[in-house]
Amino acid sequence: MKKKHVFFAVMGLIGIAIVVYLLLPEENIREQVSVPVTYGDFEIAVTTTGELEAKDSREIYGPSGLREFRIWQVKINDMIPDGTVVDSGDWVADLDQSEIINSKKDLETELEKLNSQYIKTKLDTSMTLRQAREELINLEFALEEQKIRLEQSKFEPPATIRQIKIDVKKAKRNLEQAGRNYHLKKEKAEAEMSEVMATLNQQQRKYASLKKVVDKFRVTAPEAGMVVYKRNWRGEKQAIGATINTGWDNVVAELPDLSKMRSKTYVNEVDISKVEKGQEVEISVDAFPDNSYNGVVESVANIGQQMNNSNAKVFEVMIDLKDNDSILRPAMTTKNKIITDVFEQVVYVPIEAIHYSDFLTYVVTSDKKRKEVSLGKSNENHIIIEEGLDPEDEIYLLPPEGYESYRLISLKEAE
Repeated sequence: MKKKHVFFAVMGLIGIAIVVYLLLPEENIREQVSVPVTYGDFEIAVTTTGELEAKDSREIYGPSGLREFRIWQVKINDMIPDGTVVDSGDWVADLDQSEIINSKKDLETELEKLNSQYIKTKLDTSMTLRQAREELINLEFALEEQKIRLEQSKFEPPATIRQIKIDVKKAKRNLEQAGRNYHLKKEKAEAEMSEVMATLNQQQRKYASLKKVVDKFRVTAPEAGMVVYKRNWRGEKQAIGATINTGWDNVVAELPDLSKMRSKTYVNEVDISKVEKGQEVEISVDAFPDNSYNGVVESVANIGQQMNNSNAKVFEVMIDLKDNDSILRPAMTTKNKIITDVFEQVVYVPIEAIHYSDFLTYVVTSDKKRKEVSLGKSNENHIIIEEGLDPEDEIYLLPPEGYESYRLISLKEAE
């Protein structure tokens, strides 16, 4: 009940305030909106929103050489939280091993087959060469027997002796031919063994390489630092469940150098002609609004791009931070005030104080005059007065009622 009374009392006060405001003479209200003319340095700036990133960073890679095993992508199964500080060798991520395990099993099966083939080939060549050696021995015995027959045939008829000599020549030729065949069989056996051995060694090396790759599916930090999730081409963080390409972009995460930061921002095509390399920049960070930093434009893109869900073309601009602050982190939102021009010791006023009439530009002064002015360059809120005002003048932002009847002082008359 008390709450209702309080509510109605507050509403009543608000209503009274509104009535009083509406009943006040408009002139009394309008005459209060006046400001002094400003004299000093005038800055023209382009203000943009950007994002902090490290100028340099160490990339944390996943296992290399996976394409040898026909693995083109690997999924991140588990990963350390974004922004975690780690030491060298600390765990960073676990990658999905299902495909590499299947490849490992296939390779183990292939190695078993090759080992069996190697043993079989070794036994076959041993048996073949042993038979060939036994054949040589038998042929040597046969030749020796024929020679003995020839020695014993000196009392035999000439035809018998001639036949035995022919048998000796045949035995000798058979022995020589068997010797040549043995060497050919030996060379063939050595070639077959070399081929099988080469294939086996190749697969064994591949298996050893695969085992090393499997160990790298547990990703660790190459050095101490803060782990920052890598962003893909769409700007999305590469977190748990994401896939990494095993070829051209085999990066799991990054270790940024926080001592050198920069702001990545985009400037609209309307303002990009004002921005140049080397211009000074005033930078603030949304996370720490009370802090400000000095920067300088590092680079300006030559080619524009279209932002998502927008028809406007923008140009990428990189801004180096001159100041180093340990509280700054990658991905923090920045406000960048790029100083494109500075005019020293000039008179300037708020843009809303400028009025136009019959091709004349004038301001309304607090001494109830309209002074014609010549305008110079402007920024978002103020405009330079090249002629027509003195630094000690005071002008109306919202002039009183009937100001159109005030005396107009032209530039010539002011002279």
